Formats: sequence, C-alpha cells, structure tokens
Amino acid sequence: MPQPEPQATAPQPIPADQLHFAMPPKYDSVADERRHRKERLAAALRLFGRFGFEEGVAGHITARDPEFTDHFWVNPFGMSFKHIAVSDLILVNHQGQVAEGRHHVNQAAFAIHSQIHKARPDVVAAAHSHSTYGRALSALGELLEPITQDVCAFYEDHALFDDYTGVVVDEEEGRRIATALGPHKAVILRNHGLLTVGGHGGRGRVVVHHDGALLPGAADGEGRQQARAHRPGPCGAHPRSAGQRPCGVDQLPAALPADRPQRAGAAGLRRSRGGRPHRSAGGGSFFRVP
Repeated sequence: MPQPEPQATAPQPIPADQLHFAMPPKYDSVADERRHRKERLAAALRLFGRFGFEEGVAGHITARDPEFTDHFWVNPFGMSFKHIAVSDLILVNHQGQVAEGRHHVNQAAFAIHSQIHKARPDVVAAAHSHSTYGRALSALGELLEPITQDVCAFYEDHALFDDYTGVVVDEEEGRRIATALGPHKAVILRNHGLLTVGGHGGRGRVVVHHDGALLPGAADGEGRQQARAHRPGPCGAHPRSAGQRPCGVDQLPAALPADRPQRAGAAGLRRSRGGRPHRSAGGGSFFRVP
C-alpha cells in the first residue's frame, strides 16, 4: 500500500532582531568616502539627464568634499548631464575657484551652492533643477499642499523664495536663497525652479540615494515613476573591483534616449472652475486637463 508523502514543513519566520536595515556605508579612508560621493554625484547627474531634468546649461548638483569641507564637487559648465563621468567632476572652493579638474564652473552653481554649503554645515549635497513642472509650480508662488502622502514629506519642511531677480550670478543673491531655505530640505525659487538639500542619512540624501537625487523633479510625476522603475541597483551592496563604476551606472549608455515625460504646452493648460490652476503635489500634471 503506497505511503503518503510527508507534508513539507513551512519555513520558520526569522526573528526580527536578525533582520537588517540598509545603512550608509562605512569608509576605511577619506579617499574612499570622497570616491563614493563622486560616484553618486555622477550617477545622479546622469539620472537627471535621463529623466529630462536638465535645461540647456541650467541646473547643477553639488556634493561637499569630506576632507576639505569648504570645497564641493560639481558638474562642469556646459557639459550634458547625460555624459558626465566621475573624471569630469570639478572641485570648487568657496571663492569660486576650480581647485581640481579641467573645466570651468557654472557661476550660477557657485553663487547658489557655495552659500548653501556655507550656511548649512549639515548639508552634504544640494541639487537645483529647472524641470518642466517644477518651473510651472514655481510660477504659482505657492508652497506645496499636503494633499498626498508623498508630498507630506515636505510638510513644514520647505520654503518659498519669492523674489526673483534674474539669473543668479552674485554671492549676495545666493545668500538670500540660503536664508530663504533656512533649516528646511527644499525651497521653491519663484519663477525659477526647485532646490533641495540632503545630509548624511535617510532618504533626503540628495546625491547618495538616487530617489533623493530625483527630488528636484518631484513635480515631474511621470518621470519619477520611471525613475522608480529603472533606477540602478543598491550601489555599494557588493564589492567592486578597482576602477569599476558603481552598481547600475555601467548600464547607463553614453548617450541616453531623449524620451522625456510628455510635456503639456502652454496652449494645453486648463484651469479649474475657480480659475485657479489645479495642483497635484505628489505627481502628475499640475493642471487639470478636462
């Protein structure tokens, strides 16, 4: 008589104290930490280019040097985000002088970011973009309303710089932006664009975590969804050989396709019944289209 097959034993749950959170990496030397920041900065710039957050020569991301804290690494002036590699990054001091690298610095990047890094010692990285919907939001001159769970991350933690005077090329204007930012993680620059900052830990780390790097495009809802679907793997999760680029960056080709999120032209904008633009802070278009 056939014997019944033994019933499989269900896997036992793993005790919670044996589970681990993904934590920021630890470094053996300041050179390792510098390399880590530069790799994430280059990857963030490539992602900005991939998702259409660059606009001509406008936009920049900076990462504070871990050793010379009054210096920061930044993308060079006039180079497409889509092509930037670690070797292209330049090191700039708070006087706007290039201390390392072979390219010029964007004066607007220096004027804004030098003052942000000077006023906020806790800030490791700062990102500024002229993303399509970010500019549309900035034209309204209003703060984000906490109407979705995503945008609640910015509740009482962002500010409005409501005094546009043109392209920022002097340090005084940068100081005023830094003052408007205050202790917050983001500032909406009226009629200009968006700027976010991040420190050492958590999702707000603008450069080290790719999601944080995409926060300046938070208004670009469709682009952000693509970012979540295609973002590189967990950088630093496994050892790399010497000279190997961070996890996921090797999969970014030199020239990425320009399949940006669909942009609504000015003629296509519609207003809600009260004549006020309808804003969806957590994603999608900021204007309701019937």
